[in-house]
Amino acid sequence: MTSRLKEKYQKEVVPALMEKFQYKNIMEVPRLEKIVINMGVGEAKENPKTLESAVKELELISGQKPVVTQAKKSIANFKLRGGMKVGTKVTLRGEKMLDFLDKLMNISLPRVRDFRGLNSSSFDGRGNYALGIKEQLIFPEIEYDMVENIRGLDIVIVTTAKTDEEAKAFLELMGMPFKK
Repeated sequence: MTSRLKEKYQKEVVPALMEKFQYKNIMEVPRLEKIVINMGVGEAKENPKTLESAVKELELISGQKPVVTQAKKSIANFKLRGGMKVGTKVTLRGEKMLDFLDKLMNISLPRVRDFRGLNSSSFDGRGNYALGIKEQLIFPEIEYDMVENIRGLDIVIVTTAKTDEEAKAFLELMGMPFKK
């Protein structure tokens, strides 16, 4: 069984982008490479239990076991030493990536209060899109009663597009709700 997004990509997105950008080869059409979900847990240096709950929540959201990230450098102002555990991240590829993107666009983002669309200026110049989410409660897997702290997370959508214009057109056709 193929996902809805994969079918949509093959039937609608590829022909539309081939026509719009005059690609000669079907392999030039932008596609999703990976999605990286990152949750920084600054208070983990005082209370290691918060990191465990963040890992558990990220695993529920992504359906994949996250990796604990460590500080690269020591920063005295933040009372941070190199090697301290400061966050968690997960990289999604393949079917899990498509399922997560489908869930993000159609279920989670519409649950954000006063949601008017995503900012279309968050592209990095190389065709990748980053968005920040203020609270993990918008995902249906997270139960409100089980949450100890409300944490934000960063989602980076990495595409094979060469320019921001191509990536924006690709993500719009996939169904990403950008501001009009």
